[in-house]
Amino acid sequence: MKWCYIMLCALFLLGCSSEAGMGTEKAGANHSAQQKENTEMKNKDDEKAAESTEAKEKEQEEKPQYKMNESTYSLEPIDGANPKVVLVTIDDAPDKYALDMAQTLKKLHVPAIFFVNGHFINTPEKEKMLKEIYDLGFVIGNHTYSHSDLTTLSEKEQIEEIVSVNDIVEKVTGERPKFFRAPFGQNTDKSREIAAKEGMLLMNWTYGYDWEKAYMTGDAIADIMVNTPLLQNGANLLMHDREWTRDGLEKMIRGLREKGYDMADPHLIATE
Repeated sequence: MKWCYIMLCALFLLGCSSEAGMGTEKAGANHSAQQKENTEMKNKDDEKAAESTEAKEKEQEEKPQYKMNESTYSLEPIDGANPKVVLVTIDDAPDKYALDMAQTLKKLHVPAIFFVNGHFINTPEKEKMLKEIYDLGFVIGNHTYSHSDLTTLSEKEQIEEIVSVNDIVEKVTGERPKFFRAPFGQNTDKSREIAAKEGMLLMNWTYGYDWEKAYMTGDAIADIMVNTPLLQNGANLLMHDREWTRDGLEKMIRGLREKGYDMADPHLIATE
């Protein structure tokens, strides 16, 4: 009888101990689950904060830093942006050397606008070349379809010359041009109207020399582009898809940098 009583007491104590252990284990599991939930919430909050910071930084980076002077077509800084910059532009692309020039500029970390003529983008190979230039990060501008003097064309012809290029560029790159440069710098009331309707900023240039016979070597064009008295803050540099310009391009960029000039990013030019 005595032994039966002892056995019952032992079983009772063992049961209590098991229940206590299970309770402790359950409490521990609940605590771990709460910790995990708190950690996940903190991670989500950290991710949201990081995304917010990244969005603000991106917005700041994309905010226009320059505007185009409507009289001189040079760049003017906005809100304390570096005034000692020049804008690199290449016309008549993609003829023969535009991709080579784009690759040189990419190697040197130089942004630029490539102003294209529609009649050059007339084969799958040329479309591929244009897409490669765009994919390297360069801005594609509109330089009309046939490079005709717009002052000699009817309004209907001017519309075709300009809008057709925007259509071609959008088909190849997925983006319509935001900059327009008229051949020979000759705009008309109609070309201004078309550019405005298409959301493009009119752009001429400050100086350029590579169509003059005296500068049709790499060394000659590099020297004049760097040492011309026309070089100034915000200068809009005009070049073309030409062999000698391609050959002198790297020397030119290095010379401009030695004079303390940075190259303006066209993405940071206000177009409205």
